[in-house]
Amino acid sequence: MNRRWLLSLVVWVAGCAAVGPQPDKVVYHLSDGLQQASNGLRNINNHLEVNPNARIVVVAHARGVDFLMKDAKDANGAHYEDLVEQLRMRGVRFDVCEITLRNRKLSKDQFIADVTYVSSGVAEVTRLQQHEGYAYLKP
Repeated sequence: MNRRWLLSLVVWVAGCAAVGPQPDKVVYHLSDGLQQASNGLRNINNHLEVNPNARIVVVAHARGVDFLMKDAKDANGAHYEDLVEQLRMRGVRFDVCEITLRNRKLSKDQFIADVTYVSSGVAEVTRLQQHEGYAYLKP
């Protein structure tokens, strides 16, 4: 075996070991209303329970933005804002589609604090998948 090749292999293996496993990167796509949002938030909590370093982005459009509106509650009467805040504190980002706002005649002041606005929800899902390597989940 060529010594130079062997040395290159050893350096490559050492570099891989130094980098270690990368955290999961997942985009959760929500577009179907409050029940889907409840399922998605539960899935995200479960995901973070077993992989607390996961990088998670929730992209909401159409009826999927409803849980991010002020005073929105789940079927048990819990405010979604509290659930979102807990997840946000764990690094989860919540994106709201501005096309949805325009089409539904909603304004940003109707939404809870700490959401991020993106020009298009579906374009953001595509960008995260194709350009940033995010896995796609739609609960």
